[in-house]
Amino acid sequence: MEVFGSSGTRGVANEELTPEFVLRVAKAAGTAWGADRVAIARDTRYTGSMLADAASSGLASTGTDVDRLGPIPTPAAQYYAEREGTPVMVITASHNPPQYNGIKLVGADGVELAVSDLETIEETLLAERFEVAPWDETGRVDEIDDAASAYVDELLAAANREAIADAGLTVALDPGHGAGALTSPQFFRELGCRVVTVNAQPDGRFPGRDPEPVPANLDDLGELVRAADADVGIAHDGDADRAIFFDETGEYVAGDATLAALAAAELEAGDTVVSAVNVSQRLVDVVTDVGAQLELTPIGSTNIITRIEELEAGGEHVPIAGEGNGGIFFPGFRLSRDGAFTAARFLELVARRPVSEIVAPYDGYANVRHNVAYESTAERDAMLDAAANHAQSADAELNTRDGYRLDHGDAWVLARPSGTEPLVRIYAEARDEERATALADELYETLSAAKSDA
Repeated sequence: MEVFGSSGTRGVANEELTPEFVLRVAKAAGTAWGADRVAIARDTRYTGSMLADAASSGLASTGTDVDRLGPIPTPAAQYYAEREGTPVMVITASHNPPQYNGIKLVGADGVELAVSDLETIEETLLAERFEVAPWDETGRVDEIDDAASAYVDELLAAANREAIADAGLTVALDPGHGAGALTSPQFFRELGCRVVTVNAQPDGRFPGRDPEPVPANLDDLGELVRAADADVGIAHDGDADRAIFFDETGEYVAGDATLAALAAAELEAGDTVVSAVNVSQRLVDVVTDVGAQLELTPIGSTNIITRIEELEAGGEHVPIAGEGNGGIFFPGFRLSRDGAFTAARFLELVARRPVSEIVAPYDGYANVRHNVAYESTAERDAMLDAAANHAQSADAELNTRDGYRLDHGDAWVLARPSGTEPLVRIYAEARDEERATALADELYETLSAAKSDA
């Protein structure tokens, strides 16, 4: 696909992702869906309102009525879609920097669109085969003001409120000025937790930190955990479909360790878990110990969702899925990544023992990540060619499901193009930090040299 990647389409707002482009995507979606009604949601980004206006106009021009949900978490928009039986366009760039925005398309079942559905909309967009309604049949626009509160109510109904409340937990929360600031503080308080916050004012310029919940952006949360003597720290990305945790000492918990701990609590022998090609050995070990099966996909929520649906259609049980970036699925709840629900499931574990004890079995792994930016297709292709050559000459098991993953037995390294930014990403993991760093650095130097020669 040229337009939609692993998590929709994104770009710098008003440069790559313009109102004109969003309007055309909305016209294509309205044409392909043929729905009487479509909802529009957005995160808190500064350009979100502008782009939602364009999307609203594009949908209405196809004769589709529009429900404007305002700024809400992406999983709240997905709940609205499922509850109302209407597709949703979500204006969000998730974890990307503040200048970015994007579009994510959700079906009437509350699930992100499958690749085949995205391809239909993309073909309509590129061919400009828009069905435009006569002036007196254009859609009407309604403002919906209860989408956030209805979502919180749904979360409360699904969570183990009694167990969490009885534990008397203190939660330090950093929603990063994103959409989670509108729902997560209330949710955790209504679960019976004492909640202290940082960066909890919705602000599309993200003054306190960038939206991606990585260690470099979360120093304030670690300090808040220690200052408040909190039991756990929780951070969201810009649209709150992810959750990252800190332990009771204010130390960052690797997302891969969280996924492994939650999987250990969910999986039984014969179950299947779905993850991406950058899967950590932590999860591999859990799956092996339990006697479950592990299915790998290309990176990105769309790919994971598609595989879950295929497996469940074949009669397999998939109680948990996701990636080590904090984006976790509990298909029995809903086939969507939901940062608040993930946090509630983790709080159920924290109610019984400290975070540091929960994740202790999954310590001892070192992860290194590099990004190599490119400015042209030629630079990207040169780097990918270099990665391929490097992989072919390496004494390691090669997996090309998504990029080039080299499994050395004691460590692995992966190079793949980002589906959302002009980057080639490099991941490495090993028990020894020097080993992981050496593998990542070697590949980084190889790709950087190829880029320079392009």
